[in-house]
Formats: sequence, C-alpha cells, structure tokens
Amino acid sequence: MNAPWRASVLGSQLAELLRRPRRSVTTGMSVLVAAFVVFASVLAQQIATHTAVDRFRGTPEAVSLVATADGSRVSAAAVRRIRALPGVAEAVGRVDSGASLAGLSERWLELHADPGTGPLSQVRLVEGGYPDRAGRLAVNRRAAEEFGLAPGTRTTLLVPDPENADRTVKVAVTVTGVVESTATEGQQAGGYTTDALIAPFADLPGFDRVDIRAEAGAPQGELAGRVRAVLGADASLHTGSAVRDREAREAVGGDLREVFLLLAVFLGVAVGAAALVATSAFRIVFAQRLRQLALLRAIGAPQRRLVTALAVEGALVGTAAGTLGVLLALGAGHLAPTAARRLAGQELSAPGYPVTYAVLVVVGTMLVTVAAVLAPALSAARVSPLHALRTADTVAGERRVRRGRRIAGFVLAAVAVGLAAGPWPDQDLGLPLTVASAGFAFLALIALGPLLVRPVLTVAGWPLRRLGTTGRLAVSGVGGTPRRAAAVSVVVALGVALVSGALVAVACLTGHLERTGAAEAPADFRVAAGEKGLDATVVRQIAAAPQLAHVTGYRTLTTPLDGREIEVSDLDADALPTGRHLDTAGLGPGSAVVSADMADLLGVRAGDPLTLPSRHGDIRLTVAATLPGEGPGLADVLVVPSDLDRMGASKNASGVLADAADDSLGARGEAQRALESLVREHVPDPDDVSVSVLAQDRDGNQDAVRTMGTIALGLVALTVLIAVVGVTATTSLTAIERTREFGLLRALGLDGGALRRTIALEAGLYGVLGGVLGLALGVPYAWLVVRTVVTDAPLRLPAPQLLLVFAGLAALTALAGLLPARRATRITPMTALGGAE
Repeated sequence: MNAPWRASVLGSQLAELLRRPRRSVTTGMSVLVAAFVVFASVLAQQIATHTAVDRFRGTPEAVSLVATADGSRVSAAAVRRIRALPGVAEAVGRVDSGASLAGLSERWLELHADPGTGPLSQVRLVEGGYPDRAGRLAVNRRAAEEFGLAPGTRTTLLVPDPENADRTVKVAVTVTGVVESTATEGQQAGGYTTDALIAPFADLPGFDRVDIRAEAGAPQGELAGRVRAVLGADASLHTGSAVRDREAREAVGGDLREVFLLLAVFLGVAVGAAALVATSAFRIVFAQRLRQLALLRAIGAPQRRLVTALAVEGALVGTAAGTLGVLLALGAGHLAPTAARRLAGQELSAPGYPVTYAVLVVVGTMLVTVAAVLAPALSAARVSPLHALRTADTVAGERRVRRGRRIAGFVLAAVAVGLAAGPWPDQDLGLPLTVASAGFAFLALIALGPLLVRPVLTVAGWPLRRLGTTGRLAVSGVGGTPRRAAAVSVVVALGVALVSGALVAVACLTGHLERTGAAEAPADFRVAAGEKGLDATVVRQIAAAPQLAHVTGYRTLTTPLDGREIEVSDLDADALPTGRHLDTAGLGPGSAVVSADMADLLGVRAGDPLTLPSRHGDIRLTVAATLPGEGPGLADVLVVPSDLDRMGASKNASGVLADAADDSLGARGEAQRALESLVREHVPDPDDVSVSVLAQDRDGNQDAVRTMGTIALGLVALTVLIAVVGVTATTSLTAIERTREFGLLRALGLDGGALRRTIALEAGLYGVLGGVLGLALGVPYAWLVVRTVVTDAPLRLPAPQLLLVFAGLAALTALAGLLPARRATRITPMTALGGAE
C-alpha cells in the first residue's frame, strides 16, 4: 500500500503546484534572489581578485621564462646574448631603482626599465613620446600630477652613487611623455625608459631579472637550458605562469584578504536570510493548504508521505529558482566591468565562469529550500484532520509562543550578553567572541520575535491608527499574526542591522583616523628648520603664498624629564582644519595637553599635575587632556606660547605647518614647489631647512576606510534586497490567504483604494518593525566591534544616515506591498466570499 500512497500523495502535491503556479512563483522569488546574491558574491570575489592581479602584478601574460642570477645582477651583455638565442622572440632586462628630484624635500621617483611597446611592455603611452635616447624619461600620471612633470619638462635627478652610498650624482633628464602602468610599481610616482637607456639612472649596474618571450612552438625545457648556459649554473629560472601565480597570491593578500573574509561571512548571512524568508513563505503556503492536507490524512495518507511530498515540492522550487538566480547573477557579473567603466570611469576585470561554484550554489539552494520546507511541513502534517477541517485560520496567525521557544530565546539572549560583557581571557579573542555574541543575539531575536512584535507595534503603530480605518486595519492585520510578522521583520532586521552596523563602524573608524591623522599629520606640509629657526618675516612670506592655506608657525623646546628627552611645543592646533578632531579646548596658561604615548610613560592623565624642568626653573602645569599617538607634529606636550616663553624658548619658529590651497595632487605639487622656492629665496641657509609631505599616509588610510566601507555597504545592501523580496513574497501570499477577509471588507463598503492602502501599510509596518529591531541590534554591536578592534576609537552615531536607512526601508517595504495590493483589489467581493482564488 506504501507505493500507491507515495505516488498518489506526491502526484497530488505536484498537481497542486501546477494548478496554482502563482504561489510557487511568489515563494520561489525569495529563493531566486538568495541564489542571485550568493553567486553574485562569488563573482564579486572573482572580479576583485582578477582586478587586483591585473592591476598589481609585475609579469605580463606574454612572458614565458623569468631569469635571475642568484647573488648577482644580470649584465647588459648577458641580456644581449639571451636575445640572440634560438627560440627567443624577445628579452627585456628589468631593473627597479629610484632617485629623488633635486630640491629641498624628498620627492622620490621610482625608476623602471620597460620596452614601452610590445607584448612585454607594462606601460601604455597616453601623452607625448617614449624615450629613445639617453637623458630622456617618461613618467606615470601620479608623477606628472604630483611633481608637475609634463612632456618637455627638464629636471635633475639625484641618483645614488654606486661606488659611494653616502653621496648622489646629479643627472639631467627631459620628460618625453606620460604613461599608464599596470604593474605594482605603477601605483607610485615612477619614471620609465628602455633597458638600454636605464644605466645612468640605476644605482647598480646590470638588471634584477630578465623577462623572456619564447617563439611559438619553442620547447621551453631546451630554451631554459640555453638561458642557463648564458647565466651560469647558479641562475634561477621560473616559468612565467609560476611567477604570475605567485604575484596573484601576493596581490590578494593584505587588505583584499579582509575583503574576501567579509565576502565569506556575507555568503553565510545571505544563506541565513534566504532560509528565514523561505521558511516563512512555505509556512504560509502550507497553512493555506491545511484543508487539502487534512483531507489526505482523513482518507489514510501517512504523515511521512505528506512530509516527503512537500519536501520534493520544495526541492523542485529550489532547483528551478537557484538555476535562474545563478544565470541572472552570471549575466550581471559580466556586465559589471562595462557598467563600472561607463558610469564610474573605473576599470574592473571580468569574472570567469565558475561552473563548480554555480553547481554548488544550485545544489545548496535546493538543500536550503528543502531544509526551509521541513519545519512548516512537519507542523502542517502534524495538524489533526478534524482541527484542520474546522478552521480557516493559518498556523502563521497563531499568537501563542511555545514555552520551549521562549526558554531557548532567553538562554540565547543571556549567552549573547555574557559573551559581549567580557572580560575575555585573551584580548585577541575579543573580536571573535563579539561576533559570536551578535550571532547569538540574532538567534534570540528569531526565537523571541513574536513576543517583541506587540510592544514595538504599540508604539510604531500609534501614528497609523490616527489615519483612520486603513491605519487601524493595517495595525491589526500585522498584530493579529505575530509569528508571521516576526518571521518577516527578522529578515528586515538583519538587513538593517548590517547596514546600520556598517555605517556606525565606518563613522567610528573615520573618526579614529581623523583624530590620529590630525595628531600625526596635522597639515599637508611641514617646514622644519634647524637650530636657528625661521624668523617672523619668513613665516609671513610663506603665509602670503597663494598656493598655501592655513599656514601656522610653531616653536619647540626639548627638555629632560624622568630620564628621557621630551619635546614641548606651542603649536595652536585650533588654527588648522584638523584641529577640530583634537581635544585641546582645555589648553590655556598653566595647563598642558600630553600625547597618549608620553602620558602612558609618565603615568599621568587628565587632571593630574605635570612638572616640566627648564633653564629658568620648574614649570608646574595641569594635564588638560591626552591626545592619541605621538601628538601634533610629533610633539610630546602642547603648551601655550606664554608657558613656552617661561621655559626659555627662542622667539624664532622651529617650523611651519601648511595646507595646499585645495586637495588635488596637482595643487599639492604646486604648493610643495612654492614652499621650496620660498625657502630658497628667504632663508639664509636653505640647506638647514627641510620640506616634508605629511598628507600621503593620511589620505591613504582614509581611502582604505572609505573603500572598505563602500564594499561593506554594497554587500549588506544585497541582504536588504533579500528582505524586500521577502516582504513582497509574504505580502503576496498573505493577500491570497486572506481573500475571504478582503472580500468581506469590500462587501462592507471598503473601496479598492482603501484596501490597497491597508495592504501597503501592512507591508510598510514590516519594514518599521524590522528597522526598530535592526537598529537596536546593529548599533550597539557596531560600537562593541569597533572598540574591540580599536580601543581608543570615538563612538559616533551617524544619525542622519541611520534615519535615512530606516525611512528608506520602510518606504521600500511599503512599495513592495503595492503589487499584491493591486492583485487583491481585482477580486470581486462575491468571488472572494465564494472561496475562489
């Protein structure tokens, strides 16, 4: 009897699937979007990897062999002999050297040998010409903008003397063109010429390595033997593919490794969000089919067969939706580089065709869907036939939360609080334990969600009740089915928690970098004088330069304290734009601001007394505040000018801090050249003065945070997409489920417009509930994670951005309810009350 029952039960479920395709399509949409997001994350990782490798590797695709001479350099004569070998199509000597441009400040130019054209070239000419004679040099865009080098510019390089490392040799050069480089070194200010012309610029004779392109069909083993015969037995030979693989591994290290870890975490989040949405959707679908399942049970269908049939149905939906999601993601991934080029002007590499990952995503989607089916399928199959035949209510509408679920929720919440509270036995465990605490907190939210719906809805629904009948109906519709409302709102809460957490973390880390950057690099440039200092006339001349802004002079004095030399400065941090990031408001006569490093060594903090020795006696001060790192301008202690005068400081300025007139590389280059010119013209001994560029490291750190923040927000936005699709699916299924209820409302006089507004408001309430719960979860944990990683980071709350996310998500979920609302209003009251779909 089992075989007939298996066939009949499975057949009836498949027939139901085909008879009412809208339910399956609505349910499958959430699964499709989840598969799209997961596979899109895989493709995003490939795009990031390929872009990093293509942008930062140093070995072109055409290189067949890479030769180096162990312990020595490859001579120019050896390169010529290699070019003459049978089977060699081209050979290029590579050298990485460097020189500074003549001037007061160190403007370093990386120097590289490159043919300029052909398969082995790593550069592309964008302006002017490539060097074809001695004393000529092409530069990349960064050098052109930062140092003001254009085709035709003549300058002087200070090249290290190969015979005496303590001296340099002046070499006059003329810039012939501007190039773009795809190699790692192309990201710094660099100059390029051919291997035959690089010798006058190199600090050592010969080449670091030789890149060899073999002729088509040339046996690589024989060619390697000929090259080894030229270079000697100690030569190292590697295939071009092996070198490129090594460079690829290095390219995806560092910051990119953190990005890929973020992608891996996001994959798990996307799968979890999809499982939540699918489980909620299937629970509603099976609740609608209770009568059919009850009839099958009443005529003898075994419970196990019902569950199996429903699981098969879920597998079919998951496989179809997963396949379509993967195909859509594949198309979007290959369109991404074109879109980035046209819309943002950024060059991205195309992903590959990861068939294995595609199959895994489809199979994983099917398994996740089956797992999502099992819980509601078991619940539906356990309902007694008489109970199911008597009621038209859904399981999703059940108000009661089982005792076991409540206990599990409170236990999970307690574990989350315990992990977050610490103290941790090892500080290195702080981050993983905080992340684990967030996971337990989210699980607690899932378990206790139905209990939280009503109190949150009481507050959030108050304005809607004031709107009249539609608002009251919307609030009662959501509050009357707390389990369903919790299931959908939890997915929305996950998206809001991730988005708000990313925003808060970026705000806190940006604040930390702004504060440390203000202390370590308070301005774009620093002019440091020797013992004689800079008189007031020089400082005024610098301040009058139109290329400069925020020119601020300062004095320093070195004094012994507790067996160490400390630097005391009267720098007015508030005179610089970066001063707003530093806590120097309490600085005044008789007080001092101490760097955090020095405060730790001296054992002082805000409010403690501090005694500084001087030639005129001890100066007693009070610590007003401590600053991160080493303090502005590397000073250990900041005081006001009058207190520095009491310590016997000179009247001349020890240095000057200044910003460029604007933030572009070109403006900074002009400002730097203006500073150097002013020092040469107005300082009696210009060799005793140096001009340093402070802005580069500060800008690099800020760019890194902005990049990571953009990537994080882009990824978590995909989770919000899953949440919005989940709201759409749930609202659509609810509209089908509540056909009779809507028909009765229409029969009692509620017009189609009011019904549409009611359904849209219900969908918007899911967003409001999820937004409240998500902010309550995301903001505190973002602070915890930031404080765990960077203990002295300021806690910031980007309120406008969070408010925009909250309002935007509520609007999106309300819009998501418009389509099912339109469908619901198309059914006439008579049809709805008659039971038709």
